[in-house]
Amino acid sequence: MATDDLTLEALAPLLAPGARLLGLDLGTKTIGIALSDESRAFASPLKTIKRGKFRDDAVELLTICAENAVGALVLGMPLNMNGTEGPRAQSTRAFARNLGRLIELPLVFWDERLSTAAVNRVLIEEADASRRTRGEVVDKMAAAYILQGALDRLIVLDEAD
Repeated sequence: MATDDLTLEALAPLLAPGARLLGLDLGTKTIGIALSDESRAFASPLKTIKRGKFRDDAVELLTICAENAVGALVLGMPLNMNGTEGPRAQSTRAFARNLGRLIELPLVFWDERLSTAAVNRVLIEEADASRRTRGEVVDKMAAAYILQGALDRLIVLDEAD
């Protein structure tokens, strides 16, 4: 379901109790994937897939959604630092449109500015992770960082009701 204009605020009432959210960090070579818990309070890194043909990537994402009772997807939107959309944002929107034709779940975008930088900083400063280790986990951790931001916003919206 293509939902270019669906906001997180509009998504909240559409979610069934216990439905999980799947967070995606779309890179040119990989897709980082994170999954929320059933209460939608915590995001956990799930996996990183190497990008291939769109159809193959979509099948893997659809399988993950079906196996994990996913109710919606949150895609990181790579905005420029000034908030404008550049070529990477346009690519993300194209991916979302194509995926929306194959999936019946709502899809929302979440600002991902500096998510990879923040994850790298944590991995270096707190985990003392090597460059190789960071390369293996940064995409799925960035997806979790993006998803956690969206989950935190959903909690605020729920408390405001």
